[in-house]
Amino acid sequence: MTAPMPPVLAVEGLSVEFRTARGVVRAVDDLSFTIGEGETVAIVGESGSGKSTAAMAMLRLIADPPGRIVAGSIRLDGQELLTLDDASLRRVRGRQIAMIFQDPMMALNPIYTIERQIGEVLRLHLGVGRAEAFAQTVELLRLVGVPAPEDRARQYPHNLSGGMRQRVMIAMALACRPRLLIADEPTTALDVTVQAQVLELIQELKTRLGMAVLLITHDLGVVAETAHRVIVMYTGGKVEEATAGQLFADPRHPYTQGLLQAAKWEESDGVELREIPGTVPSPFAMPTGCSFAPRCAAVVPRCQTDRPALTEILPGRPVRCFVAQGAAR
Repeated sequence: MTAPMPPVLAVEGLSVEFRTARGVVRAVDDLSFTIGEGETVAIVGESGSGKSTAAMAMLRLIADPPGRIVAGSIRLDGQELLTLDDASLRRVRGRQIAMIFQDPMMALNPIYTIERQIGEVLRLHLGVGRAEAFAQTVELLRLVGVPAPEDRARQYPHNLSGGMRQRVMIAMALACRPRLLIADEPTTALDVTVQAQVLELIQELKTRLGMAVLLITHDLGVVAETAHRVIVMYTGGKVEEATAGQLFADPRHPYTQGLLQAAKWEESDGVELREIPGTVPSPFAMPTGCSFAPRCAAVVPRCQTDRPALTEILPGRPVRCFVAQGAAR
């Protein structure tokens, strides 16, 4: 019998804190998950749930101070990233693990041409010369659907539309054929038509190049179209994990149920708005028990005093909820 393939990415017990004038805030709390080869895993949740902070921690891009990774393990193809020195880490970033950021205008340098920015990645990681870097840049731009790639390569970010800038970011991320692509809200700033094109492009390139993809998003429509598995985060921690099919057919955590109800309203004209009441609690005033209890319609007394553990209610279906676990009393 063939042994199962080890995961491309294995995150175990990841915790990230930020020191502020008001005290220490835990932005990511004991997060664990894996991503297999060719798999797309989505992390979803409202703003402030810790999604993007977790992604930045995986690349060790948390600025210290004020932030720091206080616990956990991040292994890429079995290699521990948290103990790498700076030189080794620079070789991993871009070459083995790459990221598409939310805002391409913030991620791209406005004073350098597209050719220079993608070419720098190629020269740094692959050691190619200037002429070869330009040729590969043009080919990458063509791969991601940028028209007239030779001309676009010589232009600056402000010369391009939002959709074209996002395609440039994807080309830069794919320059060295990484093992893992992290896409942090890759379609947020784009119109609906361009969103669909970018998502289709990421899926097509993932299949062609055999990458694993970690998708950070709040858009459940995007998740339904692209993800194999879904991790739901709230106040820095994982509250539910399931395959995409399981999650959409049978969500178990009340927070997940609320997110799906809100998503259904967005897609249906004339349907009464079903929003999650209240707001995400302040990190300086977290509830004593379950952090979702103040907003939860299914709350029971135990939820207000005890914090539920992340427990498998079915194989591969961990949920952090007393009611879902059938353990409320």
